[in-house]
Amino acid sequence: MNTVNIGIIGLGNMGTVHGMHISGGKIPGLVLTAVADARPERRTWAETNLPAGITIFSDSRELIRSKTCDAVLIATPHYQHPELAIASFAEGLHVLCEKPAGVYTKEVRAMNAAGEKSGKVFALMFNQRTNCIYRGMHDLVTSGRMGQIKRVSWIITDWYRTESYYKSGQWRATWAGEGGGVLLNQCPHQLDLLQWICGMPKRIRAFCHNGKWHSIEVEDDVTAYLEYPNGATGTFITSTADAPGTNRFEITLEMGKLVCEHGILTKYLLDRNEREFCKTAPGGFDSPACTQSVVETDGQNEQHIGVLRAFAGKILEGTPLVAEGSEGIFGLTLSNGMHLSSWLDRTIDLPLDEDLFLQELNKRRGEAPGRPRP
Repeated sequence: MNTVNIGIIGLGNMGTVHGMHISGGKIPGLVLTAVADARPERRTWAETNLPAGITIFSDSRELIRSKTCDAVLIATPHYQHPELAIASFAEGLHVLCEKPAGVYTKEVRAMNAAGEKSGKVFALMFNQRTNCIYRGMHDLVTSGRMGQIKRVSWIITDWYRTESYYKSGQWRATWAGEGGGVLLNQCPHQLDLLQWICGMPKRIRAFCHNGKWHSIEVEDDVTAYLEYPNGATGTFITSTADAPGTNRFEITLEMGKLVCEHGILTKYLLDRNEREFCKTAPGGFDSPACTQSVVETDGQNEQHIGVLRAFAGKILEGTPLVAEGSEGIFGLTLSNGMHLSSWLDRTIDLPLDEDLFLQELNKRRGEAPGRPRP
């Protein structure tokens, strides 16, 4: 096999971008052969903007069964991700799924099992992992060169949204349609990066404010506290109502700290391990010497194109993916844990009770009255 025939399921904001990238020849080894969307205007867009010869379906299941593709890219609303992936694996297709992996971990766990059983390539569209800044943080933290993590703090509020945004689609900002708010829509990349770089916490306490700043039924303002197995602590703060917003990711370690802000990664490196210094320094106000520097990176940030290239490479040559599909459950566990903690008003231990989470989610899917849209 020299090329991979791929179909795109869902021609919304991201599906159309992926369609243009693939059909425009930006992804060596990937050939767009089919697309599917239930909305007529999106199929009309495909007829107008994509090359002739691509098969256009109104039903995603027809595309999956059509034998027109070796692989599918799923870019539909969140709830559909696991069911479409499972159906695709059953037909022997490779799968690349947009974020998040799903809405609740119980279903994503079933999706992961189906992917493993199929033996097909399964990837998640975690394109932020291609960012040289986050790759640099990952290398410095996971290598152990700066010691163990002591504290993590991420304030990520630089995605301001208006009422108009939330009215742009009926599925948006509803428990039944989207399964959550800022945590499920804007934050999947950051929650994935948080666990990819820092590992999974063992405990979460969160405060999710539903419709605090917008006329929506889901959360638009979140503050969460995390506890890690080694005793480190963390905070994760996000909102779609801060103007101007902030994006500051700070990790304090035994040998200093890393600060990612404004597209720059700054390293503060101590001359000695802080834990050793604290126990041996003669003066009560002594402090370890510290040097500050901007971390040099390779400057590469391929984003979606990088994920697509890696997906094709894995199928054709066995080269590594940017993110294995099975890893999507980790960031989703964080958002599920934050939701459940807020709903029950208590600290949640991880791994969480998946049945309890689904029970609580279903209450909101069935009972959430929504808010009047101005």
